[in-house]
Amino acid sequence: MLQEIQPLAGEKIEDLQLAGLKILQKEKGFRYGMDAVLLADFARMGRRDAVADFGTGTGILPLLLYGRGKGKTYDAFEIQPDMADMASRTMALNCLEETIRVHCMRAEEAHTILGYGKMDAVVCNPPYGIPGGTLKNPDPSRAIARHQDTGGIMPFLLSAYRILRVRGRFSMIYPAQRMLEAMEQMDQAKLTPKRIRMVYPSVDKPANLVLIEGQKEAAPLLHQEPPLIVHEKDGQESEEIRRIYHLESET
Repeated sequence: MLQEIQPLAGEKIEDLQLAGLKILQKEKGFRYGMDAVLLADFARMGRRDAVADFGTGTGILPLLLYGRGKGKTYDAFEIQPDMADMASRTMALNCLEETIRVHCMRAEEAHTILGYGKMDAVVCNPPYGIPGGTLKNPDPSRAIARHQDTGGIMPFLLSAYRILRVRGRFSMIYPAQRMLEAMEQMDQAKLTPKRIRMVYPSVDKPANLVLIEGQKEAAPLLHQEPPLIVHEKDGQESEEIRRIYHLESET
């Protein structure tokens, strides 16, 4: 049963069309996009798994995973206080405060809460922008969400390594043109790339995103999944995108 949580000024409640879940979103400012939906579909985990989400924003990834029956408990980390507060209120709205715990802190400090080698899975939708490579958005929340600091993704990877059990999975979505860079850094952090899936905006355009899964201290053997096409030639959503968006739960 949903609690009576009223949105603050500039916020609204959106229906995720998934297991009755709802999320608080800003009317203007950073909002979740397709990246989170694709990553929630791609990530592999069991129903009893303990999951961490790095850079949760308003909590979209753990909500989607919960709605799909992936994982049992979730710890979501968000550095921006206003976003973390929205995520916490979203969990209260869905009566999930005990299942999805929101921490307003850097993902690099996750081990201080979760300990070492105890988590089954980590998901991460990291900022894509290279420092100095693109103009930052004047909206602070959008800028932080879209632009990496000088450490890039390595701090996330090292933190994931610390909290994951051996063979635990790390899953993320990243720009396709930077796939080699991401996989090299994952290998350096001992999160061996094991599974990838290229995402194409349409059948006649090159891939713009890649979904990557790594495993802690696993043997190097990479499996490439079939391509994921977002739009057909006529501009309509592909059958698989419709499946991903309209899936109510996984068995």
